[in-house]
Amino acid sequence: MAHRKPRLVWFDANRVFAALGVVLIHSTTDFSGKPFANADPDARLIPIFLRSLGEFSGSEMFFLFSLFLMAMRVDRKMPGYGEAIATQAKRLLVPFAFWVLFYAFYRLLKASTFDYADFIWGQLGEVQSWISYFLLGSVMYHMHFLPTLFALFLFYPLMRGATRYPVLGLTLFLTLGIMNNTQAFIWGLDLDPVVRSYVIRALKIFGYVGYGLAAFALYGLWKDGIPRGESRLLRRGGLYFAALAYVATLPFFATAWQTGDWGIRSGWDFYGHFLMPICIFLIFLGGQYLEWSPRWSTLAKYTFGVYLVHPAVIDLFDIALFTSGLYQYIAPAGIVTLRYALALPGAFLFTLGLSKIRLTAWTIGLGPTPWEMLQARKAADT
Repeated sequence: MAHRKPRLVWFDANRVFAALGVVLIHSTTDFSGKPFANADPDARLIPIFLRSLGEFSGSEMFFLFSLFLMAMRVDRKMPGYGEAIATQAKRLLVPFAFWVLFYAFYRLLKASTFDYADFIWGQLGEVQSWISYFLLGSVMYHMHFLPTLFALFLFYPLMRGATRYPVLGLTLFLTLGIMNNTQAFIWGLDLDPVVRSYVIRALKIFGYVGYGLAAFALYGLWKDGIPRGESRLLRRGGLYFAALAYVATLPFFATAWQTGDWGIRSGWDFYGHFLMPICIFLIFLGGQYLEWSPRWSTLAKYTFGVYLVHPAVIDLFDIALFTSGLYQYIAPAGIVTLRYALALPGAFLFTLGLSKIRLTAWTIGLGPTPWEMLQARKAADT
């Protein structure tokens, strides 16, 4: 007898948790993205610790639940390949193009404040820079997510096998390992930096297909129905493996604490980081029968927008803190705490504001595009 599947509020809570983690990750550095390299090790201990907590749910989690939703859509509707990819292109690449243009010029605000505007203007005048902006999402540190996710969607027919045979989800360990080993080899070659960036991204896409296999496998398990008792067992296992994955990442953060620079994830700290999303997803999946507030679903609508806009909010904070000179009197822990306390609600409010305006809601995936509105108006007039 099939078990009735609970509503996906647990899934929405996971999406909100991922947004909280991503904003925290990007709030825990100095103005240049380093772990407060100029501070004493004791002073950067709390920021690095908070960064380690943020990585319980980072950008890889967004890949996982986006692919889980893809598994649900193709299973329910069974669209043709072209139709499915066209739908994802509209949902992802249209907003992506807007935000590429936005951040390409928005960066000049911070660049002018921190005296590297000439470098940004130089990039804006190069064709290769614009190609990289649109193909790699290199215009801003978080924009890689959208073109990479779209590339992963191209492999969804392969991923569908994991819905039928969930054991294929375990191949994530294999795909990540091959990606890690080969990327290390590529970095050791004397390649042109531009060529290398595209090769590294291609390897990442092939490696991240494992997230798709894992997501489709998890969807298959959820679709078949997980009884309440087994869900509790799943949640306990997720908690244990999340703790274990966190322990595995400690050498990476210890290096950052000692040196003031981000090291290279190469061993078990690599696997701890990249397998963490699976552990966290299992915790929420195992909690599907808990009493979740419907507010999680309300907030989840804005997580895509929060991911897109939060660097803009963080930049405004950094500009204000730097120009006022207050950063000289605030410890790194205070800067991180204040930045997060303002950036998180600021990103949600920014997203909420965009969603309320019909002409901008599409930029965060919450409304029709301008040409769709125009077509609807023409259809109404005829």
